[in-house]
Amino acid sequence: MPHLRNPVKERLRAGEPALGISVRMARSADIAHIARGSGHDFLFIDVQHAVFGLETIIHLAQAADALGVAPVVRVRGVDDPDVSLLLDNGVTGIVFPDISTVEQARRAVEITRFPPIGRRSVAGGYAQFDFRPVPLPEATAQLNDSTLVVLMIETVEGLENVEAIAAVPGVDVVHVGTNDLLVSMGKAGKFDDPAARAAQDRVIAAARAAGIAAGCGGNRDVARQADAIRRGALFLTTQTDIALLNAAATAWASGVRAALSERAP
Repeated sequence: MPHLRNPVKERLRAGEPALGISVRMARSADIAHIARGSGHDFLFIDVQHAVFGLETIIHLAQAADALGVAPVVRVRGVDDPDVSLLLDNGVTGIVFPDISTVEQARRAVEITRFPPIGRRSVAGGYAQFDFRPVPLPEATAQLNDSTLVVLMIETVEGLENVEAIAAVPGVDVVHVGTNDLLVSMGKAGKFDDPAARAAQDRVIAAARAAGIAAGCGGNRDVARQADAIRRGALFLTTQTDIALLNAAATAWASGVRAALSERAP
């Protein structure tokens, strides 16, 4: 029987950072090749803030998984009706935004894990096994073990409850949504505010106490990202595909225009 691997979970269990590209624009499997070639470990397919068709998500997910890049999808919330369908067809991780209570955390686990941990429905076959017949006890056990469940802490209420949220069985990562958390704190855009660092440290400490991983997103500064990793936030999205393309295109065009403006010796 094949053994399922999730490269992100393997890195987190080993205490190593896992880096992802946030996918908002790309609709081609080329983004999975770019992720692998650039040293990223996962795609963070953002269904919360971008418009994707289900078939497109599945194509991206299956292409990424075949390349050893974990396909992770940020859904719209714990009541998103597509969570089970995504997991049945090749997505290997689900990110739940705006988790503020233990009840929400338990709901997230309930819909992503098979019994006895959760209540996920059983499908007739799974893309992760190439749709080959696998004895159900082994299949559900492997899928439970390989599926990544990430809960985003994005409000003051969520931060106040983070220790209890992190302790919910079946959670793999508690992840700071820096932008929304700062907005909730009345400090929008103030990434260098001491309160931002204190919030990240509290989430990291809660994760360590629960024996799970911490993550950090929304902060697109390389130095701050490296600092967060050193402090223990191992699950991290580096940048969006839109921003990466825009930065590279701008730098190139600016470089050409600057070269043209130089006087010949």
